[in-house]
Amino acid sequence: MDTGQTGTPRPGESDHPHLSGGAGTDPDDQSGGFTIWLTGLSGTGKSTIASILETRLRGRGLKVEVLDGDVVRTNLTQGLGFSKQDRETNVRRVAWVCALLSRNDVVAIAAVISPYRSGRDEARHRIGRFVEIHMDAPLHVLEERDVKGLYRRARAGEIPDFTGVTDDYEPPLDPELTCLSDGGEAPDVSADRILAKLHALGYLTSA
Repeated sequence: MDTGQTGTPRPGESDHPHLSGGAGTDPDDQSGGFTIWLTGLSGTGKSTIASILETRLRGRGLKVEVLDGDVVRTNLTQGLGFSKQDRETNVRRVAWVCALLSRNDVVAIAAVISPYRSGRDEARHRIGRFVEIHMDAPLHVLEERDVKGLYRRARAGEIPDFTGVTDDYEPPLDPELTCLSDGGEAPDVSADRILAKLHALGYLTSA
């Protein structure tokens, strides 16, 4: 890539052949990294999609890091509960890490419920290079699926403040993409659609 006489990328460009400035890039941002933010109720397949995307993007030679909600809770935000304030703090910390990674040419993939629009909007503002993916499925489908038994326990009153049952989930109003995880769209298909959207937005320059 022609970067000019100084040898440094022009604003919004990356020296990686599969990364570009992307839609909405700050004109002073020379990073090629960005954040894929997977949001949705428990059981909508966020971790599954994050894993597929990680493999696909690493296959392009990109640097990728995944911040999975369960892993984050065990390490980065250990000690936080599930009150509205603690949930917002959890999302804020994840967003801070994603922003740090993204500005260093890393593709950060956050797979977190992040139930409140205000928290996701704050994350978008902080990160800038931010692609919101809504993993969507009807609550009754998730309760029938209930692989971890969490919905059953929440209905029995064993888990307080459980998103979708005893606490609200505010779905995105205008995400970059919505993927249906109700069984009608295979995870690989969802991942293909996300990669196509990243290409259309200008975050990826080639297959």
